[in-house]
Amino acid sequence: MLDATDEGYVTSDGRKIGDVLMEMKNITLRFGGVKAITDISFDIRQGEIRAIIGPNGAGKSSMLNVISGFYVPQEGEVWYKGQKRPQMKPFQVAQLGIARTFQNIALFEGMTVLDNVMTGRLNYMKTNLFQQALWKGKAEEEETKNREVVEKVIDFLEIQSIRKTPVSRLPYGLKKRVELARALAAEPSLLLLDEPMAGMNVEEKEDMSRFVLDVNDEFGTTIALIEHDMGVVMDLSDRVVVMDYGKKIGDGTPDEIRNNQAVIDAYLGVAHD
Repeated sequence: MLDATDEGYVTSDGRKIGDVLMEMKNITLRFGGVKAITDISFDIRQGEIRAIIGPNGAGKSSMLNVISGFYVPQEGEVWYKGQKRPQMKPFQVAQLGIARTFQNIALFEGMTVLDNVMTGRLNYMKTNLFQQALWKGKAEEEETKNREVVEKVIDFLEIQSIRKTPVSRLPYGLKKRVELARALAAEPSLLLLDEPMAGMNVEEKEDMSRFVLDVNDEFGTTIALIEHDMGVVMDLSDRVVVMDYGKKIGDGTPDEIRNNQAVIDAYLGVAHD
């Protein structure tokens, strides 16, 4: 439940949700003659956990790819921090303070956990290859500062014991946590999570849910996530937008979504008396 105040919104557990951080306005995305997204509008507010749900093929990942700059919609506008965002490449979107994880884990398998998480600091590395090779002066100072941030993230996500372990040796659940660590190392204003609990057992889901809540609470990071586990969605999210066949069929708080008949019919299962 969200209560309006002069400073934005307050959740039932007392967290403050601020003004609109990102707004998707009438987004339409086509692949040839197939519409993946049809005229969808919604916003993401500062400090909230915003879920995007829907059946397989609903267009959820396509929407996340529009937000992160991987796809460019044929129609509509993306607004970020009060300004219309021009067409950008993904690395430029990342420089704006938007980081993401992927549905299929995208890590460097031959590198250690520490080195993988360090790649999340690329936008903060300004020295050139020659300076880094010498590792003196600015390069050493830059490396030290970036390493401090990474070590804090590693401690936060409780993966100290595997920091020097090659990612290829890790079980699936820990790889998911490492990918989250890499995204957090970028210190994003908006964190996009594409099915962060997919393929996890109950214990791993509980751990990941705790970390998502802690990231939002302790870092103040705004989070938009795609997730199929409805229990997770309803427990974590402040607001939920529902897609079906590329169209928006619901948008509101978890309680509102639970009672939305169109959502029940399309995604949660038809209710019977």
